[in-house]
Amino acid sequence: MKIYDISQEVFGCVVFPGDPAPERFEILKKSEGAVCNLTAFKMCAHNGTHVDAPFHFIDGGKTIDEVDAERFVGYAYVTAHEGELTEADALRILEKAEAAQKNAAVPGARTDAAKRILVKGKAFVSEGAARVFAKHGILLFGNESQTVGPEDAPRNVHLIMLGAEIVLLEGIRLDGVEEGIYLLNAMPVNLGGSDGAPCRAILIAP
Repeated sequence: MKIYDISQEVFGCVVFPGDPAPERFEILKKSEGAVCNLTAFKMCAHNGTHVDAPFHFIDGGKTIDEVDAERFVGYAYVTAHEGELTEADALRILEKAEAAQKNAAVPGARTDAAKRILVKGKAFVSEGAARVFAKHGILLFGNESQTVGPEDAPRNVHLIMLGAEIVLLEGIRLDGVEEGIYLLNAMPVNLGGSDGAPCRAILIAP
């Protein structure tokens, strides 16, 4: 079994412009005579590898603790793309994912893999692509950027995708992961009432 850790290390992670960076505090140190080492930390819910809940951009939308767990865990399709992901690109990716799903060796992947899409590379989603993914009813979309849409104007893409209750898994790292189907676990920290949460996302090769 091959496991890929596709998460950023928190204290050295990429931080979206304007967000506070994570901070680590050593509360107790054995080297100073304490009974144990004890760490506290302070961070934004969207630092590093994290998931967005609908409430991030939609008042009254589901908070992270209200999102169904099945959206975070299950088979996913990894593909590569650079630059803007257009409507045509989204349709092509979904077509490839569905073809791979149909031919998957693992029974569960034959019905599930095209529901979660992970994009490797410096890609961002256009409004047209966001509408394609929303119409298709995918459960989760992941990318390597700290935001799913254009960094200078992320609002509309978030509204479209979160409005369709697509979980957005942002800030993943897919170096060394080949295109294909994997089992994904991107369960977030259970932050009640939050608009998002950090996660330790992993892929398992089937």
